[in-house]
Parts: sequence; C-alpha cells; structure tokens
Amino acid sequence: MPNFRVGADIGGTFTDLVLLGQDGTLYTKKVPSTVGQYEAAIVDGLSSVFAAAGLTPDQIDEVLHGTTVASNAILEHKGAKTGLITTKGFRDVLEIRTLRMPRLYDLTWEKPPPLAERYLRRDVDERVNNRGEVEKALDPDEVERVVRRLLEEKVEAIAVCLINSYANADHERAIKAVIERLAPALPHCISADVLPEISEYQRTSTTVINAYVMPIVSRYLRQLSARLKLAEIDAPLLLMQSNGGLINAAVAERKPANIIESGPAGGVVGAQALARKLELPDIITFDMGGTTAKASLVEDGEFTRSLDYQVGGGIMVGSRLMSGAGYHLKIPAIDLAEVGAGGGSLVWIDAGGSMQIGPQSAGAVPGPVCYGMGGEEPTVTDANVILGYLNPDYLVGGELPIQADMSREVFQQRIAGPLGLDLAHAAYGAHQIVISNMIRAIRAISSERGRDPRDYALFAFGGNGPLFAAGMAKALDMRRIVVPPFPGLFSSFGLLYADVEHHYSRSLMQVLRDTEPGALNEIWGGLEHEARQQLAADGFSPGQIEIRRTANMHYKGQIYELSVPAPDGDFDREKIALLEDRFGQEHERTYGHRAGPEEPVMLVNAQLIGRAIPDHPPVPDRLKGMDERTAAENSLRQAYFGPEVGWMEAAVLGRGDLIEQYTGPLIIEEYDATCLVPPSAKAKCDEFGNIIIELP
Repeated sequence: MPNFRVGADIGGTFTDLVLLGQDGTLYTKKVPSTVGQYEAAIVDGLSSVFAAAGLTPDQIDEVLHGTTVASNAILEHKGAKTGLITTKGFRDVLEIRTLRMPRLYDLTWEKPPPLAERYLRRDVDERVNNRGEVEKALDPDEVERVVRRLLEEKVEAIAVCLINSYANADHERAIKAVIERLAPALPHCISADVLPEISEYQRTSTTVINAYVMPIVSRYLRQLSARLKLAEIDAPLLLMQSNGGLINAAVAERKPANIIESGPAGGVVGAQALARKLELPDIITFDMGGTTAKASLVEDGEFTRSLDYQVGGGIMVGSRLMSGAGYHLKIPAIDLAEVGAGGGSLVWIDAGGSMQIGPQSAGAVPGPVCYGMGGEEPTVTDANVILGYLNPDYLVGGELPIQADMSREVFQQRIAGPLGLDLAHAAYGAHQIVISNMIRAIRAISSERGRDPRDYALFAFGGNGPLFAAGMAKALDMRRIVVPPFPGLFSSFGLLYADVEHHYSRSLMQVLRDTEPGALNEIWGGLEHEARQQLAADGFSPGQIEIRRTANMHYKGQIYELSVPAPDGDFDREKIALLEDRFGQEHERTYGHRAGPEEPVMLVNAQLIGRAIPDHPPVPDRLKGMDERTAAENSLRQAYFGPEVGWMEAAVLGRGDLIEQYTGPLIIEEYDATCLVPPSAKAKCDEFGNIIIELP
C-alpha cells in the first residue's frame, strides 16, 4: 500500500480533506467544520477515510494545513491581551496609522480599535537613528519597570517595536532578554525578528498582530498535534503561509503573522502548478465560494505577491486604492482581490428600485431558500436554480435536497414582482449582476496593474467558480477557461503542490546607483545564509535548496514600492544597472510611464526567498480515484441564457463524459461543484482531468 500526503483546509462551513498516495491514488472527504475545536474535524475526517479505504495512520507521510484560525481571531477580536513596548513619542502610532480613508467623504467612519489598548502601550526613553547609531542608550531599570507594569496588567503577549530597530536591533534584543527573565513562558516577539524593515506604523502593526495571535495559534497547533498523535498519525505538520509557501508548526508558532491568509493561498498554488503542466504561463485564478469571490494573477508561471495587505477591513467595494479599513500586515502575501459575491449572497432591491447582490450572505445557516432550512431571503443560488443551471432536485451528490418551488416563489414575491419583470429575466439579471461584481476583483489584479485580462486563461474553482466562469470570461473577452479536478475542494488539493519556503528581508533605503556592490553582496549574502541555515534545520540538503532574490524599489520621493527580481551572484556595476532597468520596466508596465535615466531609484528593501525543492514531483501526473462519473443517459434540462437566446435544452453531463469535445449549452455536475458551458462554447477534458472550455 502506498504512503499518503494529506491536504486539510478549514473553512467556516466545511473542512476539506484530500489524501494523495505516491502512486496517484486519491481520496477526498468533506466534513462539517467543528467550530471551537477545528482540529477535531481534521482528525475525525481522516479516521473516516481510513475506515472506508482500509488505510492505517502509519501510511501518512505529511499533513499540510491551511487554516483561518489566525484571521478569525483578528476578525472576531478574540486574540490575546497584548502589550506593546515602543520608543518614547511613538506610543500612539497604532491609532495615528497612515491617514488612509477606505470611504471618502464618510464622516461617520471610525478606525478599527487598536489590537493593543492604549493603557497597555508603554514607551521607553531610548533612541537609535536611521544609521543604527545609538543617540540615547536604553536604561535597563526603566525596561524592567515597564515589563513588570505590563505583567501586573495580566497581559497574555508582549510586542516590542522600537523606532529604527531595523538599522540596529540591540535595544529590542535587550528588552527581549528582560521579558524572558521575568516571564519566560509569556509569548512575545520583537520587530527585528518579525519585520526588520523601515516604516514604523507598518512594522508596529505587523509585530502587534504577530503577538496578538501568537497564543491562539500556538494553542491550536499544539491541540492539533496532540490529536494527530492520539490518532497514531505521527507525521510532520506543515502550515500554508499567506505567501504560498509552507512552514513547519514550530516556525508558525513563532511567526503566526505569516499564516493569517493561509486559507485562500492553496488554490492559487495548485492553479499555478496545473497551469505549468498545461504550458499556460499566464492565468487568472477565480475562486468563488458561498460568501466571497477571490481573484489572483499568475504571470510567467509565478503567482504575484503583494508587499503588504490588510486583514479585517471587510470586502473590497471599489478600487483597492481605497485602503485603510483593516489591520495592516507588511508581509508578502499572494496578491488576492476579494468581492462579496457567493452562492449565499442575498439578492435585494435598494431604495432606488435597483437590484443589488450582497455583500450580506445567508451563510450556511439558514442558507439559500431552496435548501429548505429556514432561509427567507432570495440568494444567488436560488437564482441559479430558477435558471436551470443547478440541479432542481439535489446537490452534493444527493446529500442536499433542493426545493426549487420555494426559490421560484420567493424570487417572484421579493424581486420579479416588485421590478415588474418576468421571473426568468429577473433571475438572469441577478446572475449578470454577480458577474459584474466579480469582474471588479479580476480588474483589480489585472487592468489596474497594467495587465490585459484577454492575454490570460481563466482558472475557475471553488463551489461556485465553474458556474460563473464562462459569463465572466465572455464579459472580459477571455477565450479559455480551465476547471481543475475537485473544484470545490481545490484549495485543499492545492496544498499538496506547495513547497517549504522562508522569506527574509532587510531595509537599506539607499540610492541604488550610489550603493557599493560590496554592500549589496553583504546584505543579500547574509539573508542567504539565514535561509540556508533554516532550511538545513528543516531537514533539506544543500542540493534541494533554491534561492530567489527580489528588491523593493521606488523613485526618490515616492512612498510606495514595486518589487522586481534581483540578479543572482555577486553584484557589480553592470548588475546594479540591470536592477535599475528592471524597476523602470515594471514601473512603466504598472503605471504606464517611467522616469528618465537622470531620476534616482531608491533601493528600499532587499528580500530573499529560500525554497526547498523536493526530489520528486509532489503530485503525480496521473491520479487514481478522480470523479469520473457520467450523467444519466440522454439527460437534458431546460436552462435560460438571457432574453436574446431564451430557454434552451442543455445536456447534463459528468466530467467522465467529456472524453470527446462537446458544444454547449452543457451543465457538468459533480459532487462538489457545477460547471456551466454556454451555447456555442466547446468543452473537453484534457489528459490531466481538467475541463477545458473554449469560448467562440
């Protein structure tokens, strides 16, 4: 019997499990999430698979995990009682923030409350300048008084962030030593370990977030490890980071800020890997579930990473320039744009008589009206049932009965009647509004960044992604859609493609052309040494380690950076000029222009990724156990494709039917998702089991 790797992704409603054997054997399981004890769903689900498939716990080699535990702690304000120690005069950085307003002209908007309350923010009278020179030494007695005062307030974690500690961390490390002497078991972190970069607000916010979620994440990971051992699963536990790489549980406990956006990253990583197999270097990923839809960009075979992001700021409602609503994390993360559009999104009429979709959602309970679980408000799923896109009798392979008559009744009363529209026309209008809302997410990561979506293929997954992909692609003039296997479980499946990664950075803030090559060699050489040491400690040999350099830069006088690849090997004047030219090209691509050669470019941060490359491909080309079910013979369903086309008979197929090319309209039903192929579009499964849809 083969050994297996496990991908486990926890969502608010379901926990998705994928077990992949060395020979390509695949088992999947979808179980309800156990809120409050999320680890229970993982272990119970695995035990269920073991019993059904005749597997034993010792056949598990790795458990790869994507979790929302950290982000939930922030969203629900249930993190640790956190104290902050900072430089005198910088106590209120968390409240002053950067003066970014998420909603212009809204005088009622209030900033989110700081995660470290003011009475728990203490300062020390020290000063280091931006060159790392000590202007005022740290007083050890003052530090001890400050730490003792926080301990008297019963803090559960302490963050330390001193001004200019990125240039000289000695004072922070001295404070760390005092904390460890007075309270050795208390969770704590310093900004020099979390984010040794310039920008005091972003650095302070990131360090406080790290401390705020540290006890929560540590407790959860230890409980999960204990449950796995109790179930005799003695396998390494690796966590998905926001940046798309994996880290072991011990590192995640020290730096939980790296796994805040752990959940959505798996799907993008999996899409990137499958796109490489298909020789599609440029794709746009589209992940739509029950509440939100997320889009990301994979370009030249690599997913794009944002230099920072915000958590807890709500759903994007317009341009991503309108930021400031959430808590700032200056940590590389897969660049995702999100909108409040999902299968459970409510359909309603505003005061002006216009139909609106979301961002409110029916959620899992009571859910859409057609679920028959008490829902009273029409949803996007109800509209799709009316249109004939979804099975009118059941979903999830028969496990979820559907009450189509209830959908038609509520839509007629709440939407079609008040608007004076035919029922099908009203439902189709809701479907189209959802598409227009989700297009904003795709434009945020493409056209707003100087990329033309017509040059990309659309990779659609999530429980609702394949249902809307064709309509979005048509509106954006995109021609190819890829629907991977297990689209509703794909974020969990994508974990199996991820590599172990560690990210490092150092701030320089120097004019690039005036910087000596030796200084750059020293900076990047030091980062590489750290990366190799950590990966060696993770158990990887030198031959398995890959190093990638990047540089964050901007023109002198700007305040926002762009990230570009930095040359390998030792720097010389020629490589410095190459790096500056790469920045100019990226600036022109993103903003439509670049400055002249006389304009100095500032090198803000040197960054480096240390990645472990496995000896064998993480996922075999051929998978056994894929959903290859076919639909009932001559299965047809009436579906509505807008006022110009009207009702048409659509063939209802299973993924296994698509061994040859079919022309739409088609409805492809699977256990975890439904895929819609519109009239005149063509669909066929490729050799890897992906559904390839070509639009005319």
